[in-house]
Amino acid sequence: MKGRVFSGMRPSGRLHIGNYLGALQNWVALQEEYQCVYCAVDVHALTTVQGEATKEIRSDIREMVLDWLAAGIDPQRSILFVQSHVPEVMVLHTLLSMVTPLGWLLRVPTFKERVRQMHETEEAVSYGLVGYPVLMTADIILYKADTVPVGEDQLPHLELAREIVRRFNHIYGPTFPEPQPKLTQAPLIIGLDGQNKMSKSLDNQVELAATEEETRQRVMQAFTDPQRIRRTDPGRPWVCNVYSLHKHFNPDKLDWVYEGCTKATLGCVEDKRLLAEGINCALAPFRERRRELEAKPGLVDEVLRDGASRAQEIARKTLSEAMERMGLR
Repeated sequence: MKGRVFSGMRPSGRLHIGNYLGALQNWVALQEEYQCVYCAVDVHALTTVQGEATKEIRSDIREMVLDWLAAGIDPQRSILFVQSHVPEVMVLHTLLSMVTPLGWLLRVPTFKERVRQMHETEEAVSYGLVGYPVLMTADIILYKADTVPVGEDQLPHLELAREIVRRFNHIYGPTFPEPQPKLTQAPLIIGLDGQNKMSKSLDNQVELAATEEETRQRVMQAFTDPQRIRRTDPGRPWVCNVYSLHKHFNPDKLDWVYEGCTKATLGCVEDKRLLAEGINCALAPFRERRRELEAKPGLVDEVLRDGASRAQEIARKTLSEAMERMGLR
């Protein structure tokens, strides 16, 4: 019997090549080995998206799910749904919060980092931000997922989920499987600014669904080797983000680009044009599929309704079991 994978993604609208190379490609591949449950975690988004900005969440979900489907996530083989459409997760989150020590949550490095980013004191942040790992744990174990794809930097988050599971099982008896990490070699994709991780919020991304011309315009803005001032100056491809992206989109031209850059026979303008061509070529099938899917009104809603129904069937059984263990039924 296949194991079950759970993974979630915050609704952020159209995805970019960093999302594709870092997570989405792996999601598609996992369908061959596992029963996959993929979730648009809209409730998680509320920890940082508030007020008027929340009006964008529904359209962001639609755009993101279109990208999932175009990339090859198969709703017949995988369960695709929106987190809030299965409200049992909020109930399980509450139950888990009763067994999770506050000290565990306050020690989470990402919590402290998020507080710094928000320029808030720990006393001023919402409970939702503090309790984020508890809701994340509920997301995973509500569907009895035994496997979670993570990068090495995410292992501490999953270990906290495992600790919560162990504590619940110790107090109330074996109920949930301890989710195991499936390490993924997700590459760190630096944005067009050449310094920061590719991110929509930093406006340094190339969207998967961009047109060919939009892609060319974006790539031509990319920073290259800051020490290469003139066309005749030799470059340093090992510090150039454009060269690092060639590894994904023009792997057969790497040696030629390296030599041309270091010997100054290839200029940065030509180099970026080559990268744009490689991205457009690699993403052409994806973009064609996305256009076809987008032309089918109601498709995304239908996929998400069906996914929520299938997810809820699992969720109700799990929640009932947990409540029985806790003496609530």
